[in-house]
Amino acid sequence: MYILKSEHSFDSAHFLSGYEGKCANIHGHRWKVEVEVQSETLTKGGQLEGMVIDFGDLKRDVKSMADSYDHALIVQIGSMRDETLNCINQDGFKVILVDFRTTAENFAKFFFKKMKDKGYNVKRTTVYETPNNSASYEESEAH
Repeated sequence: MYILKSEHSFDSAHFLSGYEGKCANIHGHRWKVEVEVQSETLTKGGQLEGMVIDFGDLKRDVKSMADSYDHALIVQIGSMRDETLNCINQDGFKVILVDFRTTAENFAKFFFKKMKDKGYNVKRTTVYETPNNSASYEESEAH
């Protein structure tokens, strides 16, 4: 099995609604996203001979995905009062609403699905919330 990995980082803020601890407050991270793709075979012939895919394509798509969340406040839908959210938006801040709790675990699955939807044979995604703490997601053989 051949495995290629590309990574990119972004800075953003989030909070965990209903959490009893420091993470209930808005705080930021330098998130690092690693995407691993896999293949049993290499391309035969053409400019991609001997490759799984073009690294340039993978790097571009991982960077684009990560950059879209850069310097934003990422908010789980329904976790903030509408009035608060409206004020933040009216003041011109970049807010991204997501339909999941903004944990590293959920981001790992979210980014896995986004890259799979782009046509990649994704093996695993890993999201680092800090340099020493990460969560990974990969689908079981049943999928």
